[in-house]
Amino acid sequence: MPAFCPVQEARAGEADSLTVAELRENGVLFTDSNSVTLLPSGTEKFDDLFKAISQARQYVYLEYFNFRSDSVGRALFTLLDRKAREGVKVRVIYDDFGNFSNDRPLRKRHLRQLKSRHIDVEVFDPIVFPWLNHAFHRDHRKIVVIDGRMAYTGGMNVADYYIHGKPELGPWRDMHLRVEGEAVPLYRDIFCRMWERCTGERIDSVEYQPDSLTLHAPFVGLKKSGCGGRVLLGVANREPKRSPKVIRHSYIDAIDNARKCIQIVNPYFTLVPSVKRALYRALRRGVRLEVMLSTKCDVKVSPDVAASHARRLMKRGADIYYYEKGFHHSKVMMVDSSFCTVGSANLNSRSLKYDYEVNTFIMDSCTTRQLQSVFEADKDSSTLLTSENWKKRRSFGRRFMGWFYRLLVPLI
Repeated sequence: MPAFCPVQEARAGEADSLTVAELRENGVLFTDSNSVTLLPSGTEKFDDLFKAISQARQYVYLEYFNFRSDSVGRALFTLLDRKAREGVKVRVIYDDFGNFSNDRPLRKRHLRQLKSRHIDVEVFDPIVFPWLNHAFHRDHRKIVVIDGRMAYTGGMNVADYYIHGKPELGPWRDMHLRVEGEAVPLYRDIFCRMWERCTGERIDSVEYQPDSLTLHAPFVGLKKSGCGGRVLLGVANREPKRSPKVIRHSYIDAIDNARKCIQIVNPYFTLVPSVKRALYRALRRGVRLEVMLSTKCDVKVSPDVAASHARRLMKRGADIYYYEKGFHHSKVMMVDSSFCTVGSANLNSRSLKYDYEVNTFIMDSCTTRQLQSVFEADKDSSTLLTSENWKKRRSFGRRFMGWFYRLLVPLI
């Protein structure tokens, strides 16, 4: 059995209520009566998502940082083409920087093909001269909304390496969610706001008002939640001008309210100063802190900076695990076995100070314990950082570069 973080139920309830109140003040929108289903692998995410899209009756809205032009991307757009021919409204947004930052981007010919299939595709902030003007405030979200009945969100874009991995990195680990219930319109509103920003067109609410058949027709074959259907769930939507601090302050408040244990998985652990100070405060209070980093990474600078922070946290009492079996791209945090967050935001400046992001705060011990089970299982494929193996893992040159790159944290 995994060694879950212990917490007294009464005190946990008090802490949860305080956290919810503070997150509401930050701008996190909470709703009751939701169910959350964890999709902890690319196979589970795309299998579930494709089954749900195939049963859509009214609309499918997709907003991603990027769509890779590979087997999964082609299968998705083939399915969307079929749904569009059935009369389902399909709208797609992707980020132009995100598109060209992947090794199999969508090209102009792909866009022409998609639009000829009656799929509405919009590119967020197309990169044109002068290119530097487009360096910040990218759309890093991952959202799919289907018929107002369910939303998919988390850390995965659309690519086959979430299933097959990459030769240079090995298996690609990540975490995604399917959300059903009162929170779904919040994700739809995020999409609609971005659509209006990209096109100047406000989506008529008539388009997504469900008829009785759409409202009551069951979706079949999807993964079961395993937890109850009355989960209190908060949606933290970061927009650079409208809500620039919502995710950063919510992470800090969650960390400050921890009483027993914090567990974090994050791929680009370059830590803005305010989050770093919150983690230091938690350690001084005696909170058990466990952080899982990835030995392999697709961004060369991040591991050196993350290692520098990991060393300092370890010296203050944190347990740092290096995941060895591929690239761990998940962005999750569990607090006191009672609540958790899953989303698109990394713990770096890009996500917390510049980009459009969305994180889901799940005030539910059942879902949190499911995430903790994944965390505990991943420890079997991880190495605990110690004073003895620190220098073996990081050469003097790499340690120096970690110190140097930390000066660039405001930009990465």
